Amino acid sequence: MALKKGEKYEVIIEAATKVIARHGYYEAKVSQIAKEAGLGDGTVYLYFKNKQDILISVVEEKMGNFIELLKERLATKQDCLGKLYQLVETHFDFLSQDFNLALFTQVELRQANREIRAGIEPTIKEYYSLINKIIEKGIEEKVFSENLNKRAAASMIFGTLDETMTSWVMRDGRFDIHARVEPVYDLLINGLKGKVKGKKV
Repeated sequence: MALKKGEKYEVIIEAATKVIARHGYYEAKVSQIAKEAGLGDGTVYLYFKNKQDILISVVEEKMGNFIELLKERLATKQDCLGKLYQLVETHFDFLSQDFNLALFTQVELRQANREIRAGIEPTIKEYYSLINKIIEKGIEEKVFSENLNKRAAASMIFGTLDETMTSWVMRDGRFDIHARVEPVYDLLINGLKGKVKGKKV
């Protein structure tokens, strides 16, 4: 059974994020990840079964950290508008702090491999669950349209955040992603409740 805790595990996760971001999953080699981590190939296999296991673990660890941070920040806001603004701000803030992670997520979360998709799906579902709770709260508070298609709305929110980060990554982080928080938030509000412009709390 592979080890899933400890300092070396964390070092491998960080190294894998960098190597896969730079080379892509299919071109990246376990030996490259080991070298980046300053470890032998055999040590990597003590913690991970194979390269696929490494990729899934990176998503679980990195996005898991993001989700926990998001939960904490959402808990500080009481209404749906405050929570939606916090969602946008946290998404951009977290990923922009680590360009390699941003690049990794923009490419590897779109994996075509079925086994990999199945492995990362629980993490993605947890993120969507938080988005859905904001949507449901907005409907309950009568801020969002009661006729809103919740599945389409969740996809719209995630897709808008995701594509904005893709644009930032494609331009090598050369624009201030934090300056996009307000306009993206306003855009989402207009889509969720009509032409009335929402205000953050």
